[in-house]
Amino acid sequence: MSSSRIKKEVKEWGIFAIILLTLYFTGLHTEVAAFAQRAVLATGIANPNTAPIDDKEKAAYDFTLTGMDGSTLDFETLRGKVIFINMWATWCAPCIAEMPSIQKLYNNYKDNPDVVFAMVSFDRDPLKAEKFVIKKGFDMPIYFPNETQIPKVYESRGIPTTYVINKEGYITYKKIGMASYDSKSFAKMMDELIAK
Repeated sequence: MSSSRIKKEVKEWGIFAIILLTLYFTGLHTEVAAFAQRAVLATGIANPNTAPIDDKEKAAYDFTLTGMDGSTLDFETLRGKVIFINMWATWCAPCIAEMPSIQKLYNNYKDNPDVVFAMVSFDRDPLKAEKFVIKKGFDMPIYFPNETQIPKVYESRGIPTTYVINKEGYITYKKIGMASYDSKSFAKMMDELIAK
Protein backbone atom coordinates (compact mmCIF):
# COMPACT_ATOMS: atom_id res chain seq x y z
CA MET A 1 0.00 0.00 0.00
CA SER A 2 1.41 3.39 -0.96
CA SER A 3 2.09 6.07 1.65
CA SER A 4 -0.47 8.42 0.05
CA ARG A 5 -3.13 5.68 0.34
CA ILE A 6 -2.22 5.11 4.00
CA LYS A 7 -2.42 8.86 4.72
CA LYS A 8 -5.81 9.00 3.02
CA GLU A 9 -7.13 6.08 5.12
CA VAL A 10 -5.77 7.57 8.35
CA LYS A 11 -7.46 10.88 7.47
CA GLU A 12 -10.79 9.12 6.73
CA TRP A 13 -10.66 7.15 9.99
CA GLY A 14 -9.71 10.34 11.86
CA ILE A 15 -12.76 12.15 10.49
CA PHE A 16 -14.94 9.16 11.37
CA ALA A 17 -13.53 9.12 14.93
CA ILE A 18 -14.13 12.88 15.32
CA ILE A 19 -17.75 12.46 14.21
CA LEU A 20 -18.28 9.59 16.67
CA LEU A 21 -16.68 11.49 19.54
CA THR A 22 -18.72 14.60 18.73
CA LEU A 23 -21.93 12.57 18.77
CA TYR A 24 -20.92 10.96 22.05
CA PHE A 25 -19.91 14.13 23.88
CA THR A 26 -22.92 16.12 22.68
CA GLY A 27 -25.26 13.33 23.77
CA LEU A 28 -26.60 12.86 20.26
CA HIS A 29 -25.34 9.29 19.85
CA THR A 30 -28.54 7.88 21.40
CA GLU A 31 -30.70 9.97 19.06
CA VAL A 32 -28.71 8.89 16.00
CA ALA A 33 -28.84 5.22 17.01
CA ALA A 34 -32.58 5.52 17.73
CA PHE A 35 -33.14 7.09 14.31
CA ALA A 36 -31.39 4.15 12.62
CA GLN A 37 -33.35 1.63 14.72
CA ARG A 38 -36.62 3.45 13.94
CA ALA A 39 -35.84 2.83 10.25
CA VAL A 40 -35.62 -0.89 11.06
CA LEU A 41 -38.98 -0.71 12.86
CA ALA A 42 -40.53 0.95 9.80
CA THR A 43 -39.77 -2.13 7.73
CA GLY A 44 -42.19 -4.18 9.83
CA ILE A 45 -39.66 -6.87 10.71
CA ALA A 46 -39.89 -5.87 14.38
CA ASN A 47 -43.67 -6.10 14.66
CA PRO A 48 -44.61 -7.67 17.98
CA ASN A 49 -45.55 -11.33 18.11
CA THR A 50 -49.10 -11.27 19.42
CA ALA A 51 -49.59 -15.01 19.54
CA PRO A 52 -51.18 -16.03 22.86
CA ILE A 53 -48.79 -16.97 25.65
CA ASP A 54 -49.37 -20.59 26.67
CA ASP A 55 -48.11 -20.29 30.24
CA LYS A 56 -49.39 -16.91 31.42
CA GLU A 57 -47.90 -15.48 34.61
CA LYS A 58 -50.06 -13.83 37.23
CA ALA A 59 -49.53 -10.07 37.25
CA ALA A 60 -48.49 -8.28 40.44
CA TYR A 61 -50.40 -5.25 41.68
CA ASP A 62 -48.63 -4.66 45.00
CA PHE A 63 -46.55 -1.64 44.07
CA THR A 64 -46.82 2.05 43.30
CA LEU A 65 -45.19 4.41 40.82
CA THR A 66 -44.71 8.17 40.92
CA GLY A 67 -45.88 10.29 37.99
CA MET A 68 -44.01 13.24 36.50
CA ASP A 69 -46.44 15.54 38.33
CA GLY A 70 -45.68 13.88 41.67
CA SER A 71 -48.92 11.89 41.76
CA THR A 72 -48.93 8.25 42.85
CA LEU A 73 -50.19 5.38 40.71
CA ASP A 74 -51.30 2.51 42.94
CA PHE A 75 -51.43 -0.60 40.78
CA GLU A 76 -54.08 -2.12 43.07
CA THR A 77 -56.52 0.41 41.60
CA LEU A 78 -55.91 -0.96 38.09
CA ARG A 79 -57.36 -4.42 38.62
CA GLY A 80 -59.90 -5.28 35.94
CA LYS A 81 -58.26 -3.09 33.30
CA VAL A 82 -55.99 -3.83 30.34
CA ILE A 83 -52.57 -2.44 31.32
CA PHE A 84 -49.75 -1.59 28.90
CA ILE A 85 -46.43 -1.29 30.78
CA ASN A 86 -43.22 -0.20 29.06
CA MET A 87 -39.87 -0.06 30.87
CA TRP A 88 -37.54 2.47 29.22
CA ALA A 89 -34.84 5.14 29.69
CA THR A 90 -33.62 8.16 27.74
CA TRP A 91 -30.14 6.64 27.35
CA CYS A 92 -31.60 3.51 25.65
CA ALA A 93 -31.64 3.89 21.85
CA PRO A 94 -34.10 0.99 21.21
CA CYS A 95 -36.44 2.52 23.82
CA ILE A 96 -36.35 5.85 22.02
CA ALA A 97 -36.81 4.15 18.64
CA GLU A 98 -40.08 2.46 19.65
CA MET A 99 -41.61 5.41 21.50
CA PRO A 100 -43.33 7.05 18.49
CA SER A 101 -45.19 3.77 17.83
CA ILE A 102 -46.23 3.57 21.49
CA GLN A 103 -47.45 7.17 21.31
CA LYS A 104 -49.63 6.22 18.31
CA LEU A 105 -50.99 3.22 20.21
CA TYR A 106 -51.65 5.42 23.23
CA ASN A 107 -53.49 7.96 21.05
CA ASN A 108 -55.85 5.18 19.91
CA TYR A 109 -56.70 4.02 23.46
CA LYS A 110 -56.17 6.99 25.79
CA ASP A 111 -59.89 7.75 26.02
CA ASN A 112 -60.84 4.14 26.76
CA PRO A 113 -61.54 3.75 30.51
CA ASP A 114 -60.65 0.03 30.32
CA VAL A 115 -57.04 0.70 29.23
CA VAL A 116 -54.13 2.12 31.26
CA PHE A 117 -50.66 2.99 29.98
CA ALA A 118 -47.65 3.14 32.31
CA MET A 119 -44.36 4.19 30.76
CA VAL A 120 -41.85 3.42 33.53
CA SER A 121 -38.64 5.42 33.20
CA PHE A 122 -35.43 4.07 34.71
CA ASP A 123 -33.59 7.36 34.33
CA ARG A 124 -31.83 8.26 37.58
CA ASP A 125 -32.81 11.87 37.06
CA PRO A 126 -36.59 12.15 36.52
CA LEU A 127 -36.08 15.68 35.19
CA LYS A 128 -34.10 14.27 32.25
CA ALA A 129 -36.98 11.97 31.30
CA GLU A 130 -39.48 14.79 31.73
CA LYS A 131 -37.48 17.13 29.47
CA PHE A 132 -37.14 14.37 26.89
CA VAL A 133 -40.88 13.62 26.59
CA ILE A 134 -41.77 17.32 26.49
CA LYS A 135 -39.17 17.95 23.77
CA LYS A 136 -40.50 15.03 21.71
CA GLY A 137 -44.15 15.97 22.24
CA PHE A 138 -45.07 12.65 23.87
CA ASP A 139 -48.04 12.77 26.22
CA MET A 140 -48.11 9.17 27.42
CA PRO A 141 -48.21 8.84 31.22
CA ILE A 142 -44.61 8.68 32.46
CA TYR A 143 -43.86 7.14 35.86
CA PHE A 144 -40.82 6.40 38.00
CA PRO A 145 -40.22 3.53 40.44
CA ASN A 146 -40.71 4.35 44.12
CA GLU A 147 -38.78 3.07 47.12
CA THR A 148 -40.83 -0.11 46.84
CA GLN A 149 -39.26 -2.52 44.43
CA ILE A 150 -40.83 -3.36 41.11
CA PRO A 151 -42.31 -6.86 41.62
CA LYS A 152 -40.18 -9.78 40.49
CA VAL A 153 -42.64 -10.73 37.73
CA TYR A 154 -41.72 -7.47 35.93
CA GLU A 155 -37.96 -7.88 36.26
CA SER A 156 -36.16 -8.12 32.94
CA ARG A 157 -32.63 -8.62 31.72
CA GLY A 158 -32.85 -5.48 29.61
CA ILE A 159 -34.86 -2.56 28.36
CA PRO A 160 -37.05 -1.79 26.61
CA THR A 161 -39.38 -4.40 28.05
CA THR A 162 -43.12 -4.28 27.46
CA TYR A 163 -45.92 -6.12 29.22
CA VAL A 164 -49.66 -6.23 28.61
CA ILE A 165 -51.87 -7.41 31.45
CA ASN A 166 -55.41 -8.59 30.76
CA LYS A 167 -58.52 -7.79 32.79
CA GLU A 168 -58.22 -11.12 34.63
CA GLY A 169 -54.79 -10.15 35.95
CA TYR A 170 -52.51 -12.24 33.73
CA ILE A 171 -49.54 -11.12 31.64
CA THR A 172 -50.70 -11.88 28.12
CA TYR A 173 -47.84 -10.19 26.29
CA LYS A 174 -44.15 -9.74 27.13
CA LYS A 175 -41.45 -8.40 24.84
CA ILE A 176 -37.82 -7.72 25.71
CA GLY A 177 -36.38 -5.42 23.06
CA MET A 178 -37.91 -2.93 20.70
CA ALA A 179 -41.03 -3.42 18.63
CA SER A 180 -43.44 -1.38 16.55
CA TYR A 181 -46.64 -1.15 18.57
CA ASP A 182 -48.76 0.69 16.02
CA SER A 183 -49.26 -2.49 13.97
CA LYS A 184 -52.69 -3.86 13.06
CA SER A 185 -51.97 -7.17 14.81
CA PHE A 186 -51.15 -5.43 18.09
CA ALA A 187 -54.27 -3.25 17.89
CA LYS A 188 -56.33 -6.40 17.23
CA MET A 189 -54.85 -8.07 20.30
CA MET A 190 -55.61 -4.98 22.42
CA ASP A 191 -59.19 -4.82 21.09
CA GLU A 192 -59.75 -8.48 21.92
CA LEU A 193 -58.45 -7.99 25.47
CA ILE A 194 -60.68 -4.95 25.96
CA ALA A 195 -63.76 -6.77 24.64
CA LYS A 196 -63.42 -9.64 27.17
